[in-house]
Amino acid sequence: MQVAVDRKELRLYGDPTHVIGRFFWAGERRAQELMVRVLEMEEREVHEQLMRTLRGFAGRHRNITDTFRRHLEAALERVPGKREAVMQASDDTKALIGAYFTHEYSIESAAFFNPSIVPAHDQTDLQEGELRLVMSMRAVGEGHISSIVFRNIILGKDNEPRAEPTSRFVALSRNVRYCTYDKEDFAERTHKDSNVSDEMLARLVTDLPDNFNHRELYERYWHLWQNFPEDSSERDELNTLMTVADAYYEIKFSLDTDLSERVLYPMIDFEMRGMEDARFTQFTQDDGSTCYYGTYTAYNGKQIRPMLIETSDFYDFTIRPVYGEAAINKNHAIFPRKINGSYYALCRIDGINNYIIKSDKFQVWDDAQLLTKPAFDWQLYQIGNCGSPIETEHGWLVITHGVGPMRRYCLGAMLLDLNDPTIVLKRLPEPLLSPDEDEREGYVPNVVYSCGSMLHNGEIVIPYGISDEAARFATVPLEKLVEAMVEV
Repeated sequence: MQVAVDRKELRLYGDPTHVIGRFFWAGERRAQELMVRVLEMEEREVHEQLMRTLRGFAGRHRNITDTFRRHLEAALERVPGKREAVMQASDDTKALIGAYFTHEYSIESAAFFNPSIVPAHDQTDLQEGELRLVMSMRAVGEGHISSIVFRNIILGKDNEPRAEPTSRFVALSRNVRYCTYDKEDFAERTHKDSNVSDEMLARLVTDLPDNFNHRELYERYWHLWQNFPEDSSERDELNTLMTVADAYYEIKFSLDTDLSERVLYPMIDFEMRGMEDARFTQFTQDDGSTCYYGTYTAYNGKQIRPMLIETSDFYDFTIRPVYGEAAINKNHAIFPRKINGSYYALCRIDGINNYIIKSDKFQVWDDAQLLTKPAFDWQLYQIGNCGSPIETEHGWLVITHGVGPMRRYCLGAMLLDLNDPTIVLKRLPEPLLSPDEDEREGYVPNVVYSCGSMLHNGEIVIPYGISDEAARFATVPLEKLVEAMVEV
């Protein structure tokens, strides 16, 4: 018999009016011809066309002329021969050229699903028993490109959720810093922070330029990695070296933006086809301070790889790589604190079973250990986690998912030992949540799925996606859930 859950009335859908100004590029030749045509226009024509454009689009974006300037610069980087002529033109002309290299992209128009929740840093202006949440969502637009968007949610003292109003604007960060490295400084940091041979350091960086970016470093790392045998000491040394280069890029949003305006959109080749299924957790450091970590799947059209987001306030984000033999496939979820001095994460390295990883370094994940296999008929195709484990007095509660006949996704649960999470104490034999009749239709039918739940007021609060169309909430008393599990 399935444990009773309380489905909430609130449903959240994607908003097709949430559009970003994205760089539009159709090739070098067309760009050069376009620039020439605009430069040949009379100044009056330029001004009139620019004003028509602003009347039609300025109300849909924050400071769209700033977007035009950035896209003009991006175009000139690709056709540097036109820079001198363009930069001598009037401000109106430069803005208009930038407008031709801009197009709107509706980030939530195709699908809106797979939510994750964490307590917000800002808990002001609430009544007793209420809690403000940051909810992340996977949003999909034209071409099935996934980005990460956010919503403010208030949980009432009875765990009834309500959504705070969203802004009519959404935007990418105007402040993006890609991480670069100086070869001498990189070598100095390596000798200071790690124990690796000079020979391996030379093999990694000798052929790189004096100043290199993380993409160049990673390509060299990956070439070496593939040529070393599995379980080799050389791979261990490479992993240690790469932890010195611990970030891809940083993005900062203005303090006058609402949470719902901030979009994490693919910025590097590794994620050019999507940032998928972010699993956020509020992590407690050794000194008692907290920050937020989120794992997500980067997809470039051919390969998938886990990545890491770090933020303290959901304004400033650092995107980091992870390394190691277990840094593959999907479903990586970090435990919200160290256990006996070590980091732990859940993963699914073979695409079928649940695994767990123990590590002394936060960005190096090796030696995944099998945790559970599909055991019940509703999950025989594959299983996985639905977000970071939740610490309870009974153990680490993990909301899971299972795939059954007709690729039907259901949610389940398991309980891990608090001091040794490699030990599975209990599992739920029946689905915790299955698609209701009014939840079956959408972009991907017959799916309920979550990327992160939490314990509040004695209940597990589960946000979940409905067939990739919308998000909904369900709650279940912790004690009833644990009681319904069977011992392993």
